[in-house]
Amino acid sequence: METTKENTAFEEPAILIKGLKKSFGNLVVLNGVDLEVRKGENIAVLGRSGSGKSVLIKIISGLLQPDSGSVQVLGEQVDNISAADLQRLRLKIGFSFQSSALYDSMSVRENLAFPLVRNKRELSAAAVNTAIEEVLHEVGLSQTIMQMPSELSGGQRKRIGIARTLILKPEIMLYDEPTSGLDPITCGEINKLIIKVQQQYKTSSIIITHDLTCAKATANRIAMLLDGKFLATGNFDTVFDTQNESVRSFYDYNFTTHENNK
Repeated sequence: METTKENTAFEEPAILIKGLKKSFGNLVVLNGVDLEVRKGENIAVLGRSGSGKSVLIKIISGLLQPDSGSVQVLGEQVDNISAADLQRLRLKIGFSFQSSALYDSMSVRENLAFPLVRNKRELSAAAVNTAIEEVLHEVGLSQTIMQMPSELSGGQRKRIGIARTLILKPEIMLYDEPTSGLDPITCGEINKLIIKVQQQYKTSSIIITHDLTCAKATANRIAMLLDGKFLATGNFDTVFDTQNESVRSFYDYNFTTHENNK
C-alpha cells in the first residue's frame, strides 16, 4: 500500500464533519471546518501551533462540544448524543496522546490491563493476560511487560501508549504528535507501527503532526488547517505543489531548512 497517494478505494465515511465552529471567548479556533475521513484511511492534519488541530480531535472524541456544525463518528452524531451512547462510542476510538499518558505508578502490564479491567469486566484473568501478551507482541515490546514507565525510552513509551489503546481494538485512532521529541530512527519505527495498525486493525486514523516525514510516510491524505479552515486536502504531492506561502513554509522548514543545515 502506497500511503503517500490518495486512495480512492475508501468510500464509506468513518468521520464526517460539516461546518464545525469552535471559539474560546473572542478567539476563533475552528471556523467552518469540513472533513471526511473514510473507513480504513489515514489522514494527517497539519497546521501551526494553536491552529485548532488538538481541539479538532477532542471534539471528535466528545471531550469538547462544538459551538455549531455537525460531527458524525461511526454513524453517531457526537454533537448530539447521550452520555451513555458517547461512552460506548469512545470505546471504539483510540487516543494516542503526545505524552503517552502512562500511569507512572503502574508497570507496563498494569497499564495495559487497566482499560480492559475497567471497560470489559466480563473478561477472565486469562483472557486479560492473553490480550496483553498479544498487543505487546504487536508493538514489539514483549520484553517490557514487567518494567515501569520510568525505565522505558521515549519511543518505547509511545509504543506502549499505542498498545494500551489497541488493546480495546478501536475502529478509529487519533494520534496527537506521535513522533514528537523522538530521534529519526525511532520516528521511522513509530511511522511503521502506525501503518501496521492501519493495515492489521483496519483502523481509520487522524494523525496530528508537525513532522512532514511522518505525514508523508503514514497518511493517505493530507489536510492543511490554517485560519480555522482546511486550506488544502489531498495526497502529499498535491497539497505541497503550491505557491501559497503558508503551505510552503511547512515544507521548507521540514525539508529545505534541514537539508541546508546538514
